[in-house]
Amino acid sequence: MNRKLFALLFLMTMINTPSAAQNFKAQQAKFARVQTAMEEKGEAVKSLFAAKNLDYPAKEIYLRVFKREGVLELWANHKGRYQLVKEYKICAASGELGPKRRQGDNQVPEGFYLIDRFNPLSNFYLSLGVNYPNQADRIFGAGGNLGGDIFIHGNCVSIGCVAITDDQIKELYLIAVEARAAGQMKIPVHIFPARMHPHGMKRLEREAAQHPALWNFWRNLQGGYEVFETHHRLPVVTVDRQGRYIIK
Repeated sequence: MNRKLFALLFLMTMINTPSAAQNFKAQQAKFARVQTAMEEKGEAVKSLFAAKNLDYPAKEIYLRVFKREGVLELWANHKGRYQLVKEYKICAASGELGPKRRQGDNQVPEGFYLIDRFNPLSNFYLSLGVNYPNQADRIFGAGGNLGGDIFIHGNCVSIGCVAITDDQIKELYLIAVEARAAGQMKIPVHIFPARMHPHGMKRLEREAAQHPALWNFWRNLQGGYEVFETHHRLPVVTVDRQGRYIIK
């Protein structure tokens, strides 16, 4: 596939119009790796959703990552409440628990993000771009080089990204393409240091004992975790002038 066509496709992933959504799947299907994903995973994905009594293609999906547990969860909206569809084992992730704050720290970000681009020609097979740095990251990292190019991708290699196997990214990428084609312009991705239930928070508190700013950050993230755990709906997240998430 030539570079001009890829550049056009990449631009179209960023245009939030109904016509772009309708054409998106056809554009993606021009790429060999996406064709392979459709051929190899199409029926399996339909069966996966049918087993959960969920419509497919899903019109709204949600991704949730837990760094300590090494898990990426796929959820789908069903009549206003999200239902867990599948867990993917993360096979590579660099850095430590804690947010990404600068270029070259090898950290996987933590916070509330969106999938903002699809790359069918990734060096890591297929990849879904995460919109790091978000507004909160930019406030906390004001004046510094925050880095970028954070992806969920295949190939089990990570320098700040969330890596799953090529076989798994075929499935997840296909589901995301279908959701985008069905009209979901913004696919949320929430990345947490760990499961933030009481036991998990006690462990995080111990680990952040000498780092009050980190503990405050994690407590802030916990608000979004709790809203979803309680109601199985996505929290409404905004950012204040200090870079804190306001969660409703």
